[in-house]
Amino acid sequence: MSEKDIIKIPEIILDWSEWYSWDDIKNGNVKIPEEPGVYEVKYKDAEELLTIGKSSNLRRRVQQGLVKGQIPHSAGKSIRANEDTSKIVIRWAKTERPKAV
Repeated sequence: MSEKDIIKIPEIILDWSEWYSWDDIKNGNVKIPEEPGVYEVKYKDAEELLTIGKSSNLRRRVQQGLVKGQIPHSAGKSIRANEDTSKIVIRWAKTERPKAV
């Protein structure tokens, strides 16, 4: 007979920021929190996401990695090289459980 465990995962409510332009983030006009969370990236008038991600420090991951390329980011290099970043927007939500999201 096998042993069974029941794991109950509490729901996570994401309070999303508004969408901010790539350029405003790149130029430092937006204050991104230095807290853990998740983020989404898309073209302003599109539904399809270019990338989604999680981070223990949103500002570092989104601004320094994704947008500026100062630290490695899995999708950032490709987006910066191949997409019209002037039409891209980004939003985030803080959460203590980014991996669960």
